[in-house]
Amino acid sequence: MSQNSKKQFGVWMDSHHATIVGRKNIDSGEFILLSHVKNEDTKSHSNENAANNSERTLLHKFFKEISSHLQNVEEIHITGTGTAQEQFKKYLEETPQFKHAKLEESTANKMDDDKFIKLITEKFH
Repeated sequence: MSQNSKKQFGVWMDSHHATIVGRKNIDSGEFILLSHVKNEDTKSHSNENAANNSERTLLHKFFKEISSHLQNVEEIHITGTGTAQEQFKKYLEETPQFKHAKLEESTANKMDDDKFIKLITEKFH
């Protein structure tokens, strides 16, 4: 299987937003923007336990929505500004459909879509 026929994706994320890019024809062609995903804001809670549970639930929902765009992924590069990408990587490693995917991560500041597409193109070439 050549490098360009793998199902490769890139995700830039922080705890509030994710940008997902993938190949135009699933496993070939240029990288294109697939989606922007936003994490819901947590509502104020009367106690810390309820707030933590709500935050965990919303984060899991956020990760699930991002991963719905990663159909049959073989390689993924996750980048972002904080711990969200590390948590997402762990989520993918613990999810059966993603456990055989090659995962890489890095740290990067927020960038516009074109710049991110260029970064992912360079990572996979």
